[in-house]
Amino acid sequence: MQRAHRNLTLIASVSLALLPAQVGAQKYPNHPVKILVGFSAGGPVDVVARIVADRLGNKLGQPFVVENRAGANGMIAAEAAARAEPDGHTMLATNSSAITLNPTLFKDVRYDVQRDFAPLTTVVSAPLVLVVNPENPKTAGIKTVADLVAAAKAAPGELAYGSGGNGNLAHLAMELLSQKAGFKMIHVPYRGGSASEVGLLAQEVLAVFDPLSAVPLVKAGKLRALAVSSAQRLPALPDVPTVVEAGYPGFDISFWVGFLVPKATSAPVVETLHREITAAATDPTAKDKLETQGVVSVLSAADYAAKIERETKELAAVVAAANIKAE
Repeated sequence: MQRAHRNLTLIASVSLALLPAQVGAQKYPNHPVKILVGFSAGGPVDVVARIVADRLGNKLGQPFVVENRAGANGMIAAEAAARAEPDGHTMLATNSSAITLNPTLFKDVRYDVQRDFAPLTTVVSAPLVLVVNPENPKTAGIKTVADLVAAAKAAPGELAYGSGGNGNLAHLAMELLSQKAGFKMIHVPYRGGSASEVGLLAQEVLAVFDPLSAVPLVKAGKLRALAVSSAQRLPALPDVPTVVEAGYPGFDISFWVGFLVPKATSAPVVETLHREITAAATDPTAKDKLETQGVVSVLSAADYAAKIERETKELAAVVAAANIKAE
């Protein structure tokens, strides 16, 4: 009887000792959460991260603090997030380049997306806009993708296009189009998308896959939009067809911003973050702010993972075919 009593007492003591840990394990988050951003404050990734962080903090009762670790095209922050404790208290907000393009372009990437990360969702997607300068005599008659392709084929290797740098998404978009359409143009890499836009306006190059900063210039008649790079039309330019509609099936390249956590993060935490980020993105007030950076686009965790895998393979094929080397 005494032994049975001691055993019951021991079991009760162990259960009581475990109870606080169990309660603590069930509560998430139980201290401030870091959102690592691999780019400077004020850029698209940072803006999206701060909008989402504000909503998550208000909803989940702990501060979600954005921490900028800019450098190496987002790789510094991505590596830090990959090595963080998988407890949901460190997240990565990043763009598509750091996840689907860097592993193809750079040899010294010290993280493996498939091995190290659990995708949560994308939040915004920003297609590129294929534009020409209507005031340039060489492109005055180019009003469609077919016109541009015909002009490039008529002067193989003589016409030039611009991008924001060797190996960036705008560069790959034009290379993919040239591979699908069978033409060759000279690539002129500028130092950033804004510089390539200036080069187009200065008639230094004939065409550019421009970021959404081109939209006001298109509406003002300073640039002519031939197509958008996404699978769907851009609401801000509803009359501009997609490259797919122009006759090139499967063409879908967009700059997106999304969230990931370390791979071993528990399923309940992943589900909580996915649910609340999705709610943040679709909240009317937050949605209005997010749409300044692109089209609001949320995916299930599984669809996001599939998108990453598919896009990585597609971009790797473009890079290999064009023999693109990182600067």
